[in-house]
Amino acid sequence: MEARHIIQKYLITEKSSIIKETEGKYSFAVDKRANKYQIREAVQSLFGVHVVSIRTVIVPGKVKRQGRYAGKTPTWKKAIVKLKGDEKIAEFENL
Repeated sequence: MEARHIIQKYLITEKSSIIKETEGKYSFAVDKRANKYQIREAVQSLFGVHVVSIRTVIVPGKVKRQGRYAGKTPTWKKAIVKLKGDEKIAEFENL
């Protein structure tokens, strides 16, 4: 898999903004099939930073209803990436 297929999007939530400011960790939605080594290589090649650690979690889909019809949102994978020292990803600093 290519790096741009592994990292799907940057997550902007309250919780991810707090951990970015306090701990210097970034949250990404990643491909479910990608492992930690592939995620590390993708982040390092796309953003030119050094990754110290990665935590991943599979977020289960939720059952949603609209009227009498029920459906399910897809299951996805989240990666929380910690960078080396005071490194930052410049693209996400002003968000």
